[in-house]
Amino acid sequence: MSQVPDHYFNQSAVIPVRKHNGRLEVLLISSRKRKRWVIPKGVKEPELSGPDSAAKEALEEAGIEGDVRPDALGTYRYDKWGGTCTVDVYLMFVAEVHDEWEERYRDREWVDVATAVERLQEPDLKKIVGRVPQMLASKHAAE
Repeated sequence: MSQVPDHYFNQSAVIPVRKHNGRLEVLLISSRKRKRWVIPKGVKEPELSGPDSAAKEALEEAGIEGDVRPDALGTYRYDKWGGTCTVDVYLMFVAEVHDEWEERYRDREWVDVATAVERLQEPDLKKIVGRVPQMLASKHAAE
């Protein structure tokens, strides 16, 4: 078992969304080994806020930039490095998609919410992604 710093177990992620032809889409990226679909996620940088750290991961892993909402939509956990990682998930409204980015070996694909939920593996993350349309609708109603 490798020794990793404690802060590695605190992670942040974004659910990247856009409106395209009147429908809500989520950007999924392939995992490092390209075996499954994931969202941009990584170790929360100790010197950054959760949303800023998640935005940094989105740029590195997916080549996207945009508005990351300040409040986490939810949290999920998974096992790695002999411990349990806790991931705070933020919503990102994508404003820019770059053609060149750091981890461009990853595939990326815009899909509807139902397809995103189908492709993701972590049950708690599936629930968070599945709630995004309702959260956006209720937020809109409040404005």
